[in-house]
Amino acid sequence: MSLLTYKYYDTPEGQDIYKKAFVTTKYATLAGFAAATFDVLMFSHPKGIVNTTGRYMFYVGPLVGMATAFTVTANVAQNMRGKNDGLNYFLGGAAAGSILGAWTRSLTIALPAVCVLGGAALVKKAAVDNGWVLVPKVPPSATKTIKSVRHDWTMAKDIEELKTWTTDKRANKLREHQDVHCP
Repeated sequence: MSLLTYKYYDTPEGQDIYKKAFVTTKYATLAGFAAATFDVLMFSHPKGIVNTTGRYMFYVGPLVGMATAFTVTANVAQNMRGKNDGLNYFLGGAAAGSILGAWTRSLTIALPAVCVLGGAALVKKAAVDNGWVLVPKVPPSATKTIKSVRHDWTMAKDIEELKTWTTDKRANKLREHQDVHCP
């Protein structure tokens, strides 16, 4: 299986730690590049390639470290404890939170980050174990596409039993008269 197509839950917990770390760091790198690009373009405006690279590394480095810390800690805890439960994920989230605290150089942020990220990891583990969907797939929102004529976009379907109205005979005769006599 290729590293580019590998998903985190393709193998059981505690196995293929390097592949799992690659998957999580891939997403952390993408998020870091997005955050760094936003910072470089909107706030910091660094001058030169060295300063710009430094701003990118300021965001990408800690996020990759947090992702790696979570993955390695959760999987090593699984291998050492021999149990596949929420504590492994909580420990991984706590490791990621400690890196966030070191990144911000603030104990005031570190302790809540450990608790919040550990709790978020616990919720994710419960969602994986119980089949919950935390983020549902968003259906396409385009209503006017090349295929839109094949879809019925009405809010409610017509109910045949409720179609009891009749047309006015005088209006029909007037329409027929206008069709015949008016060019």
